[in-house]
Amino acid sequence: MIAKHFNAISFCPRAAFTLGDATEMVCHCMIVETKHGLVLVDTGLFAEADFATMRAPGAFLAFMRPPRSKDATAARQLERLGYRASDVRHVVCTHLDVDHAGGISDFPSAKVHVMTAEREAVRARRTMNERRRYVPAHFSGDVEWTTHDAGGDTWKGFAAVRALAADEPDLLLVPLEGHTRGHAAVGVRTESGWLLHCGDAYFHHEEMTEKKRAPFGLEVFQKLIAVDDDARRRNQDRLRELKAGHGDVRLFCAHSKYELDALEGERK
Repeated sequence: MIAKHFNAISFCPRAAFTLGDATEMVCHCMIVETKHGLVLVDTGLFAEADFATMRAPGAFLAFMRPPRSKDATAARQLERLGYRASDVRHVVCTHLDVDHAGGISDFPSAKVHVMTAEREAVRARRTMNERRRYVPAHFSGDVEWTTHDAGGDTWKGFAAVRALAADEPDLLLVPLEGHTRGHAAVGVRTESGWLLHCGDAYFHHEEMTEKKRAPFGLEVFQKLIAVDDDARRRNQDRLRELKAGHGDVRLFCAHSKYELDALEGERK
């Protein structure tokens, strides 16, 4: 498979977020060429519709300060890479938070794949946290959902689900609950090895090093928004073990500019 990486938007959170200078946080998306057509992993915060009626929560926008530019949408970024939004056949979401699922409506021809637990969490929105993080307007159109139950095959010690079809072993959903009820990583096998888009299982590249920690503000933020912080931390430990024990797997998260810059630099 051929995978390309891009930033659907950047956040510039206020200084209090990191107890220092404002830090740029990207929305790392990935487009994958497969035998089943183009697959988009995560869709960023904005869709074209947001420039007529802003659907993202006002508090989120005020705190994170994303640029309100059509050029920042996943659809426009794909055009820059030589693709068309209408050619995307599948969207695979690590989870359905506002900054990962906001662009879904720009891909009306695509099937949207997500873990069953995540889709059910959006329907129920049982807690205040979930009422804030999920925006019903993002899912109000004619979305063709494909949900996947946890379990399935074992991949490098993790339960894994084939995200597209039984005959596609090279694109997987890897359940990593904690940040949300149905959070999952997305694994893609390329000629050079596996890529694992870890979504929001962690937020900062140093969490996957011997330091095991993000900047203080990010540590607090992750804990506050997790539906199960113990599970989130256990999965971070498992990801560190995966990185240490499997040299054929390249891990990256959704918001590390450092990781995205490294992957984009290798492609150039």
